[in-house]
Amino acid sequence: MFGALADPARIQILDQLRGGSRCVCELEGIAGGSSSLLAYHLKILREAGLVTCTREGRKARYEIVPGGLASLQRASASWSSGIGRRQAVGV
Repeated sequence: MFGALADPARIQILDQLRGGSRCVCELEGIAGGSSSLLAYHLKILREAGLVTCTREGRKARYEIVPGGLASLQRASASWSSGIGRRQAVGV
């Protein structure tokens, strides 16, 4: 999941999707106008379990997976607490 957030374009996509589902055509400007690059970023976010895609005829709509960002927050908290424990024992 953390790798999915390593690119600013993917953060922008998630930010756009916080307002609700969006058609790919509404997200096109994010990846510098390249539809293939946008498709790549969306694929990374789908594979990380952060977004889902539904088809409406020829159009694809993306939305944030319910609980997807919560999973990311839990993973982050777990990772952060693990670092704290290692520092406490001098690892």
